[in-house]
Formats: sequence, structure tokens, C-alpha cells
Amino acid sequence: MSLITWIKSSLFCDIAIDLGTANTLVYVKGKGIVVNEPSIVVVNKITGKVEAVGARAKEMLGKTPTNVATIKPLRDGVIADFEIAEKMLDYFIRKATNNRAFLIRPRIVIGIPTGITQVERRAVKDVALKAKASEVYLIEQPMSAAVGADLPISEPTGNMVVDIGGGTTDIAVISLNGIVFNHSIRIGGNEMDEHIIQYIKKKYNLLIGEKTAEIVKIQIGSAYPLDEPLTMEIKGRDLREGIPKTVVVDDQEIREALEDVVAAIINAIRVALERTPPELSADIIDRGIVLTGGGALLRNFDKRIREETQLPVFITEDPMSTVVLGAGKLLDDPDLLKKIAVN
Repeated sequence: MSLITWIKSSLFCDIAIDLGTANTLVYVKGKGIVVNEPSIVVVNKITGKVEAVGARAKEMLGKTPTNVATIKPLRDGVIADFEIAEKMLDYFIRKATNNRAFLIRPRIVIGIPTGITQVERRAVKDVALKAKASEVYLIEQPMSAAVGADLPISEPTGNMVVDIGGGTTDIAVISLNGIVFNHSIRIGGNEMDEHIIQYIKKKYNLLIGEKTAEIVKIQIGSAYPLDEPLTMEIKGRDLREGIPKTVVVDDQEIREALEDVVAAIINAIRVALERTPPELSADIIDRGIVLTGGGALLRNFDKRIREETQLPVFITEDPMSTVVLGAGKLLDDPDLLKKIAVN
């Protein structure tokens, strides 16, 4: 490493963050995505000490003793526990920068849901500033996703982005570096997990945990009938007998469990399409809808939306990373960053 490169790397370390309800991703300028971990913290109730963060904390979900609490500091896309969120963000930033002390504090770009209030925005900004940021820029997640997906956001054409995250679904129509219309609902991947838990409980009298529900969703979940049926064994606790029990479920059952959530997201897309200015609607007919976020990975979700809206639907190359990659690109374009950042 040359002296100039070393000096630069010691002085600067600009960071982009997708602070998600389910996962937090951290992008370091010049290095790419260096952290992609669950937004979960395990805390000792007696001492207040953080026992684990991220992937290790998720492994402990549903398995902790009574003196230890598993906390998700973000709920529905916003900070629910300020103190824990600050500790989590500080941990991820330290991990991303290898605990290095930089001479100049980093600029941080953070992707946020479109529907959050001014107070909630302030809370996100404060958390980043307390985690030693010099400047904090907040970018609405659909806008960041559009940059990450290389959409022509500066042109006078309509681009519709649907970002299905863990706690929220954000729908935005973007043109000329701005969001012309946006619609946000506090429904996402976590709601899908909860519906699977309730469905299995009601149909089989079997109690399963969040981790199991998420695995079921990933392995056999779908929004539209599959070409080949899928089945899966689920282990949980029998609510009648109180003993461990195994049942076999198929993709049709899980599709039924997810139907209310899928329908709510499609309805939100319909609302956005109905309220989009006519000139931009014409562009969307040609350009289609771009899907991003972890929820976009639900099998055949694009096919279901295509059938319901009669519009082309495209999933970004890496839906889980699109927002943070867009925020990372904005670190290299300070003029565009200032134009599209929200206060």
C-alpha cells in the first residue's frame, strides 16, 4: 500500500447503510458490502451488557434464558428502541471498519422508508451521529434502490420501484431526481412470518418460532402456484399435548397463509398506480415495475403482480442489497446525493 493510499484510508471511511427491520447492510466506499447481518441484539437484563449482535444474536432467537432478552431495535422500518439501535449501529460500523479510529469521522448515507415521520427521521439521524458520523444523509429506500438498479432517475420518465422489506413495503414513482408519488405500508417479510405462525397454530395446533416460520417462507413460500409442488417437515410444540411434534405442510398451504399479506402489498401497488400522473403512467406501461427488497424473493411474486396489474415486472439482480448499493453509489456522486437527500 502506498503512503498516499494509506493516508487516504486512515483519513476517510465513508459508509452507506441500509438500516432494515430484518437485516442491516453496511457498504464501505472502495470495499463494497462488508456487513450483512440480522438487526437483532441480545442483552443481559441484569447487567445491561450486550451479549451478541447480528448473526450470532439470531442464532439465540427463542433459545435464551430468562435473564437474557433478544431485542429487535427496529419495528416497521423505524427505531423502536433508541439505545439498543445505537449500540447495534455502533457495533456494525466498528465491524465494517475493523475497529479502526479514523482521523476524519465518516460521512454516512442511510436508506429509510418513505412513510416515516420527521421525528422518526431525526431518531435515525441522531443514532448515526452518536455512532461518530461527521455528516448524515437520509435517502428514501425506493430512491436508493432506483440508483442501485441503475434506473435513469434524472430523466423526465416515470420509474416505479416497489421495495418489500422486513417491516415495510415502499412504493414510489420516480422522475427528475425526485419521488413524484409514494405509498408506504407497514407490512413486509416479518408479517409473512407471523401469518405462517398463526396459520400453523390454527390448522395443526402446533406452535413454531419466528426462525422456523422464516425458513418455511424461504423454502416453500410462494405468491402464485408453482410448477412443481413442494413439501416440508415442520417441528414445533403440540398445543394440546405440550410435547414436540412434527407435521408436513405443502406450498399450497403456505401460499394460503401468506395470501392476506400478498394481497395487501398488491393492493398498495394498485393504489400507487391509480394515483400516478397520467404522463408517468404511460412510462410505467413501457418500463414496468421494479421489485426489490427481501420480500421480492418470495417465489412467483413477480408473476402474481404481473397477472394482477398486466404490467411488466422485473426483480433487481440482488434484491436484498439494491438499497445499500444505491446508497454506496451516491457516496461517489455528492451533487446527486445532496439533491435527493431528505431532511
